[in-house]
Amino acid sequence: MARRLGTTEKELEALERGDFADFEPSWRAALEFAEAMTPTRGLASEAVYGRVSEYWTAAQTVEITAVIALFNYFNRFANALRIPPTT
Repeated sequence: MARRLGTTEKELEALERGDFADFEPSWRAALEFAEAMTPTRGLASEAVYGRVSEYWTAAQTVEITAVIALFNYFNRFANALRIPPTT
């Protein structure tokens, strides 16, 4: 889906490595927030949350958080049922 929406191969490779340096600051903050939320069941540090709210409005932060949480839910559900990822 990312490719269909214009994500470049370079960006996908950077995401795979967890390297957000080349993304614009607002997107880097959102990606770092997602990376912080995922293994901690949503408990990102104040510093990470602060960076997200620095670039995004409260409504946008809610939407970003909802998307991250929803995809974490999908992944946990699929993992529990042994559903392999699709490409």
